[in-house]
Amino acid sequence: MNPDPAIPPKPRLPDLIAARELGPAATVEVRWQQLLLVWRWSRARHEVLHPDIPFPDIVSLIEAAGAEPRLRRFYPFTSHFTLCLSSRTNYPWSFLAPAVEPLRDGRFRVRARPEGSDRGSVEAGVVNTAEAAVALAVDNLPVALGPAVVAPEAAGAGLGPDGVGEFLGKRRRFR
Repeated sequence: MNPDPAIPPKPRLPDLIAARELGPAATVEVRWQQLLLVWRWSRARHEVLHPDIPFPDIVSLIEAAGAEPRLRRFYPFTSHFTLCLSSRTNYPWSFLAPAVEPLRDGRFRVRARPEGSDRGSVEAGVVNTAEAAVALAVDNLPVALGPAVVAPEAAGAGLGPDGVGEFLGKRRRFR
């Protein structure tokens, strides 16, 4: 039970483990749904607990990115309010697709890896709207980058449906 009735209850999330059993496309779809539910709840909670502190506009970014088919085929996750898109549905993540960060001033920073580079990402631009950030991210997608798949290291390697089992097993064996 919430101590403050103004705080919305946590959302019931779609089952990611069940989606993983159906394959990468189902995993990606459920993850987009989860991400949006969690960040909508986080924003609503923040607005009750900290009404004077602005909340980064991650929700409109996730909505805009999720509405763009060329981005929705990637596995989404966030780190420090930055929307990241992986071409793998499990760890180790692939950071070939652009990432978008909502800034405190209401704008959005898009970071992308230059085509053919094995280095980190560079700033592709700072734009005023989530829709413009999504368009810039699409413009910076690597040409040959296809939809998300299970990481090659995980395929047939004894990983559990969450992609973690074998990694933890190897970790234990090397101790």
